[in-house]
Amino acid sequence: MNTKALLVGLAQSAQMRWAKADSLEELAELVRTAGGEVIEKLVQVRPKPTPAYYVGKGLVEQLHGLCSRHSVDLVVFDDELTPTQQRNLESGIGTRVIDRTALILDIFAIHARTAEAKIQVELAQLEYRQSRLTGLGVEMSRLGGIRGGIGARGPGETQLEVDRRRIKQRITSLRRALERIDRERSTQRRRRQDLFQTVLVGYTNAGKSTLFNRLVHADALVSDRLFATLDASTKALDLSPHVRLVLTDTVGFIRSLPHQLVASFRATLSEVSEADLLLHVVDATEEHLERQIDAVNDTLAEVGAGDKPVVLVFSKTDRVFDEAKLARLRRNFHGAQFVSGKTGSGISDLKTELLKAAQRQMVTRTFTVPDSRWDLLSLVRNSGRVLKEEVRDGKRRLVVRGFRPALGRLRKAVDGALKGR
Repeated sequence: MNTKALLVGLAQSAQMRWAKADSLEELAELVRTAGGEVIEKLVQVRPKPTPAYYVGKGLVEQLHGLCSRHSVDLVVFDDELTPTQQRNLESGIGTRVIDRTALILDIFAIHARTAEAKIQVELAQLEYRQSRLTGLGVEMSRLGGIRGGIGARGPGETQLEVDRRRIKQRITSLRRALERIDRERSTQRRRRQDLFQTVLVGYTNAGKSTLFNRLVHADALVSDRLFATLDASTKALDLSPHVRLVLTDTVGFIRSLPHQLVASFRATLSEVSEADLLLHVVDATEEHLERQIDAVNDTLAEVGAGDKPVVLVFSKTDRVFDEAKLARLRRNFHGAQFVSGKTGSGISDLKTELLKAAQRQMVTRTFTVPDSRWDLLSLVRNSGRVLKEEVRDGKRRLVVRGFRPALGRLRKAVDGALKGR
């Protein structure tokens, strides 16, 4: 049986009312992703939140009546509540209350499949709940409680009933586990650093996984649900005989992505901060795509990737039936790519753009190797594209174009081998 939910937002001016209404539409989709049923959405206009209830007391009384009349199980607020506000609201409304942050954490708990994702989500949830212990005191057990449901998944009832010391110990243990994972990822990235690192980023459900599958012929999970996949997927993509890149699909972003998730997913998001190029995927059918672009850019800045080279990619063009909209996007976002991961439209042009981006980061180096050292000659030839090759006085001179890290390591290897002769 679905959890019946009522959604509440606060707009600080009449002009902001419609923006908040749009935000509640996204919140409704989050609730449905978590397995809930949205009964009604309410927006209150007031200059600022109240310390006691966030909204006005009159609305609290109205919410109490609505929840009683429609047997509502859960009230979800679009903005983060303080522990005091949450406690007062539950007392005044008579049903369980959570905020947007708790809801997103819950969805991540639902979709955590791998051991790494489960560790990351548990850490984020515990850090969120630890920050609320001061306001909740001994009532912290109600977060998990016997009622369960949306906002109460994750570490489990026993974890939510332990004292601050036990929670702190668990957080320390999870952080150590993530540090081990981060070291393993760093080792994997070092093995790939000779290749051009390209990472897909974008708002949740923007079509990243569909595009990833199309580009590298993979079978990553594709779903219309928000945050369907949490784990990064990486595949190689050959753009030409001498240019191979590594393409990584990452977890989707969202407006007001809880900072606990950004922190705990740092091992996964490190793929973003160390990329050579970001493909920012945008859903071309989205009505408010500019807001989603801004939300992704804010998150990129938060993880230290705000200055990375970016190619904007508008996806799902097969679902856009308004040619005027596509023309407007082409005018407003000069240089953007327009693709359909489903039909393959625009993929060839995107690959061409990727090849150009990779080639812009390539350098040309000259290597001189004794003509008798076929082992070193083979190493040089396999490190990039040989532009010129000539033999003079028993030595072979090769002009090679490739990626800077690969040619840098090649230089050290060749010099070291020749000195050790």
